[in-house]
Amino acid sequence: MEQRTNVTEFVLLGLTQSLQGQKILFVVFLFIYIVTMVDNLLIVVTVMVSPTLDAPMYFFLGYLSFMDAVYSTTITPNMIIDLVHEKKTISFEACMSQLFMEHLFGGAEILLLVVMAYDRYVAICKPLHYLTIMNQRVCILLLLLAWLGGFLHAVVQLLFALNLPFCGPNVIDHFICDMYPLLRLACTDTYIIGLTVVANNGGICVVIFMLLLISYGVILHSLKDLSQEGKRKALSTCGSHITVVVLFFVPCIFIYVRPSSTLPIDKSLAVFYTIITPMLNPLIYTLRNREMKSAMKKLWNRKRE
Repeated sequence: MEQRTNVTEFVLLGLTQSLQGQKILFVVFLFIYIVTMVDNLLIVVTVMVSPTLDAPMYFFLGYLSFMDAVYSTTITPNMIIDLVHEKKTISFEACMSQLFMEHLFGGAEILLLVVMAYDRYVAICKPLHYLTIMNQRVCILLLLLAWLGGFLHAVVQLLFALNLPFCGPNVIDHFICDMYPLLRLACTDTYIIGLTVVANNGGICVVIFMLLLISYGVILHSLKDLSQEGKRKALSTCGSHITVVVLFFVPCIFIYVRPSSTLPIDKSLAVFYTIITPMLNPLIYTLRNREMKSAMKKLWNRKRE
């Protein structure tokens, strides 16, 4: 523990060292963050106040948007501020907090996507029993399990990071505090910890990604028994879900399913799943969902009156 006190703050190199590039990125990411917050909070409010959106799917969608908004807030504002500051430092405590929050909301979101896949499976494959199976108590329980899973995942990450000895170098070649960049700074052999991180991050991503693909494969296979209108609606909904799953999981798998090392492309991929994906999720869900668009229009017209 005493060895670890040699480092009280970290220096984040960010995405680029070019001053011109930083100014451009500041404008781009500020715009992305504003759009992310407006879109996701609009979905949260719409689901809360619209009586037509009382189905379990919208209950989970509202919480997905809430998670995206908070997940983005744990990362994007700090990065935007660093783009206009000459001294890009983050305290040890703030770094650990960011690591925990990032994996808490990221882990909970991954598990919530599993819950949403199960919800679609029940709705499409067992429509007559849907409201009985996915009652309010079950929905709340599944949501709590997603939060619990995310919390346990984040605690494991935090314990690993807190037990790393940092005794000298403190420059992180990244725009966020994450496990692999931190492992590079630790003054100890991190091979075993690196393998554990691969299992805790990469292993979970691969297993859940495969389960989600299999579940959506089963759902799509079952569409042959539906009417033409039912097929259209199910394909639209499942298409949105599959798109979100691919956008979130593919970059995560590339980054975490390998020995603890960092590649130049890692920062670009991290931008995609930490900043771009939370902005795209609400757009994907709303543009392909007639009920959501209709509820938003009613909400907008009610506020104008």
